Amino acid sequence: MNLRESWLLFALGSAFFAALTALFGKLGVAGINSNLATFIRTLVILAVTAGILSLRAEWAKPSGLPWHSWVFLVLSGIATGLSWLCYYRALQLGPISKVAPIDKLSVAIAIVLGLLVLGEKPSWPVLIGGVLIVAGSLVIALFA
Repeated sequence: MNLRESWLLFALGSAFFAALTALFGKLGVAGINSNLATFIRTLVILAVTAGILSLRAEWAKPSGLPWHSWVFLVLSGIATGLSWLCYYRALQLGPISKVAPIDKLSVAIAIVLGLLVLGEKPSWPVLIGGVLIVAGSLVIALFA
C-alpha cells in the first residue's frame, strides 16, 4: 500500500487536525461572537484551499463539473457551515473535553447514513465501533 495515497493516512490527519481545530477554536472564540469566529475560520480555509489548488495546478472550470456534484457540494457546504456554527457556539459555552467527543457522534451518524442512504454493507467491527462511540459520548455527556 502506498502510504502517501492511503485513505488511512488522510483519515488520521483529519482526526489530528480536528483535535487542533477544537483546541484552537476554544481559545479563539473566547470573548468574541462565535458566528464571527466561524466566518474568520471560513476565510482562512478558503485562502488555504485556494493556495493548495494553485500550488498543485488543480483549478478546473466550474462549468465542466457535473450538476449533481454542484448540488451535493452546495448541500455539503451548507451542512458544514451549520456544523461549524453549532460547534463554535458549543465550544464557547462548554468545555472542550465534552464538546469535542459529543461532536464525534457525527461518526456514528455517518455510519448509519452510509448504511441507509448509500447502501454500504455493515460489518461487525463497524457496528461495534459505532456503538462504542455512542456509548463513549453518552458517558462523557452524562457523567463527566
